[in-house]
Amino acid sequence: MKNEVPECAICPYKMSDRLCKTENGKYPPSCPTKNRTDLIEKCLKEYEKPDILEFAKQSAIQESDGYAGKEFGYERLKPLKPRMEEVIDFARKMNYERLGLAFCIGLRKEAKTVGKLLSDKGFTVISVACKIGRVPKEKIGLREEHKLSPGKFEAMCNPILQALLLNDENTELNILLGLCVGHDSLFLKYAEAPCTVLAVKDRLLGHNPLAAIYNIDAYYRYLK
Repeated sequence: MKNEVPECAICPYKMSDRLCKTENGKYPPSCPTKNRTDLIEKCLKEYEKPDILEFAKQSAIQESDGYAGKEFGYERLKPLKPRMEEVIDFARKMNYERLGLAFCIGLRKEAKTVGKLLSDKGFTVISVACKIGRVPKEKIGLREEHKLSPGKFEAMCNPILQALLLNDENTELNILLGLCVGHDSLFLKYAEAPCTVLAVKDRLLGHNPLAAIYNIDAYYRYLK
């Protein structure tokens, strides 16, 4: 039933009743768990690959380790760890030693703190700022009106070079810190090692984009 486009975000059933959560559960006509058994089988073949299997296994264990109170049932789970700690835990589970840190130069203070935290935990940290290479913005066709300071030299953000440098350094896990929309996409496209996101860029909301979603019916209603 490939004609049915998956719409999990608007599934009308409560989580505990959904087919993806329970056998003989409820599902809408667009349900991919019901309709795309071909892709389910295909993905299971990927999980048979030893490196993918181990990565998936440790990811699932990391999720479990992030909660306390499991003996009291799902409704009484308590979160235990901030994402920074989970990144460290997961890298240790995978026995990684070389971590890449691709960051926005606007978050250089945060990057310094993160880099030190990781180094203090015994990891080798290779950090690359977005402006590396000092490539002028004109190189990709930008005009003066596209600059933050028209009339002056500005280096472009260079996520492809960030990725290539970390590839060349043989990083085992890359951590993204505050890359812009689009720039993060290019980094993920060109990076060879697995990647995780510590924080995304949101200039207005202190890098917490969900603040606008949480307040969608109040201060950010104009987004609708």
